Order: sequence, then structure tokens, then C-alpha cells
Amino acid sequence: MAKKKAKDSKDKKSSKDAKGKGSASAPTSFREALRAGEGFDLASLDPRSTPGFDGDKVAGEEALAGLGDELAELQERLYAESKGGGKRSVLLIIQGMDTSGKGGIMRHVVGAFDPQGVEITSFKAPTDEEKKHPFLWRIRNALPSPGDIGVFDRSHYEDVLIVRVHDLVPPSQWSRRYAQINAFEKKVVESGTTVIKVMLHISSDEQKARLAERLDRPDKHWKFNPGDLDERAFWADYQEAYQVAIDKCSTEVAPWFVVPADRKWYARLAVTELVLEHLRALDPQWPKADFDVKAEQKRLAAMP
Repeated sequence: MAKKKAKDSKDKKSSKDAKGKGSASAPTSFREALRAGEGFDLASLDPRSTPGFDGDKVAGEEALAGLGDELAELQERLYAESKGGGKRSVLLIIQGMDTSGKGGIMRHVVGAFDPQGVEITSFKAPTDEEKKHPFLWRIRNALPSPGDIGVFDRSHYEDVLIVRVHDLVPPSQWSRRYAQINAFEKKVVESGTTVIKVMLHISSDEQKARLAERLDRPDKHWKFNPGDLDERAFWADYQEAYQVAIDKCSTEVAPWFVVPADRKWYARLAVTELVLEHLRALDPQWPKADFDVKAEQKRLAAMP
């Protein structure tokens, strides 16, 4: 739905202030625009900016709609490649504060995939059984199979985020986990899985507005959890925890991509583009037939 002229002007100004510039028709690499490199400062990234894209909401939604066919083909090629012995897969990790748009990413981005090639795991508080094992045990068990795209709604990073913020384990324990996570992700990548880690960066004001909407609208009450307000009280602590996690775990093999998420349309476009750019780089191939194609064509032609 088209915005008013003043709104469009504001959108474009915010986009120009962001890291990474592009155009509505030909955005620059989202991987370059959104990667958290050395010296990245979460607090300085405008949650309303649109790195890598200069268009407005209408242009963004049109761009997103135009990505579906290529995304579907690349996913099918990845899945088919595994049937020919390929071992590669993709793991998309989505992290973010409450109301940052994780649900929208699942519906609009992940929903574009063929379900038979997607494995979605939503990580909640660990069960009693999971608590008996090292914190990465349940993560390892949920890794995608060859040819699949795995999606983590939250992840092992909860063990250096909520655990840190609420002192659920001693600092000496969670502080060791950053190195353990890096070593784990390195092995995952070496096994053939491309890891795409996305943090949805929402502002405190936008979160408050989204929570207020959930309380104001009866059709949104099912989304509201009183615990979200309890967690909001620790906003500054979570921002610090995210900054440290990004500093320590944005590595060469598994970098963090931080997506400004105050504009839902942009966050959905950016995450889709990130997945698409990684799939293009993988360039999965159709497997060669393990039978004589011409012989089978001849057999079929001879049939009534």
C-alpha cells in the first residue's frame, strides 16, 4: 500500500543514512551491507534504516515478490543435489528481541520454500532432558540434513543472551560458551552447512508500539505474553549481551548479519536477499541421471 509523499521522503532519507547503498531495482550486496565486521557498534545502527536498498515500502514489497521463483529453483536444486550424493545444506538462524519480527520472517520468507526441504526448529526454555546434556546437544540434534534448509527460531545464542542477562548460570560458565560456539559453528560449516546468522535489530520505541498494538487489538491478544514486559525491563542488558555475542561470534566462517527491523517490509526483504545470495554462491547443481536417459526415452516411446 503506497505511503504518503512525506513518509516516502522519510524512508529514503533513513536509507541514505544507513551502511550500504543501492537502488530499488538493483540493490548492492546485502551480505556486504549487513555483515557485522570488526568494530561493529549495534547502538549506532539505525533500526529504521534500510542498508543496501534505497527504495520505499512499495518498491521493497515488489522486489520481494520478484524473488520467489529464483529462491524456489535454488532450493529445489539444493534438495535434488543431495539425492545425487551431495552433502550441502543451509542453516538460517533468526535471533531478536520480542516483537522484532521473527514470526513474520517465518511466514513471508521461510513460507516461500517447499516444505519438504525445510526443517524449522523453535527453541524454547530447555526441557529437563535437555538440561542433562551440554548446551549444544539439542542444537546439534536439530541441524539440517543434506539438501535441506534448516531454520532456527532462536538458537544456541540464548545460552549467552537470556542466560547472561538473568544470571541463570555462573559467569565463568557462560563466558566459555562463546569459544565453544565458534568451534561448533566452524565444524558445522566444514561439514557442508552454510550458516546464515541474522539478528533482527528493533528499537525500544518500536517494540513498545508493537506491544501496545497487541494489547489494543483483540485479534492480537493471542500474541501477547505478560512475560514480554518483564523482559523489556532488561532492554539495556540484552543490547549489551547482543553486542558481546556479535563481537565474539561474528567469524569469517559464520558472520553475523544485523538487519534493521523497525520496518517489517525491509526486514523480510533483507533476510530473503541474504538467503538468496548465499544460495547463489553455493550454486547447487542438478544431479546427473544414474540411468541411460536415451534408453528410457526409447522404452517410453514404444509404449502404447
